[in-house]
Amino acid sequence: MIDDILRYNAAFVADKAYEPFLTDKYPDKKLAVLSCMDTRLSVLLQEALGLKNGDAKIIKNAGALVPTPWDSAMRSLIVAVYELGVNEIMVVAHTTCGACHMSFHHFREEMLKRGIAESAMQDCGMDLDAWLEGFHDTEASVRQTVENIVSHPLMPADVSVRGFVIDSVTGALNEVK
Repeated sequence: MIDDILRYNAAFVADKAYEPFLTDKYPDKKLAVLSCMDTRLSVLLQEALGLKNGDAKIIKNAGALVPTPWDSAMRSLIVAVYELGVNEIMVVAHTTCGACHMSFHHFREEMLKRGIAESAMQDCGMDLDAWLEGFHDTEASVRQTVENIVSHPLMPADVSVRGFVIDSVTGALNEVK
């Protein structure tokens, strides 16, 4: 698959198909969106929000989460605010998310099948039960992520942070209060 992508990319560049996407690093709408990495949202998210290339910083991870104050999603949001002029943040989870009900127990079995030693899981320096835990209520998860962003010691109070759940099929957006 990667070789097919490389062939496509060479033609994309040769044909200058990138020209409609030219922009700079600053989001035109001064917006960052934290969303899930689910493939159903790859195009649907931007289309449903009316965003074009260059409008917003899109940050994706499994579940649209900021579970700890110092994870990579929070780091990206801090950079977006201080370096790129973002003054609004949308947390956008989605219906039927795979991170809902996710647990290390499931991953442990899959890791063992793929040849990862039990000792590697025990000696990795992480509480894998906590690190690979998903959530059980999508709206509660969005509320918690919004709270984690708003209450972060480095997040300025003048940044607006709001949470949403997008329908994975229709793109309908519902605000979580």
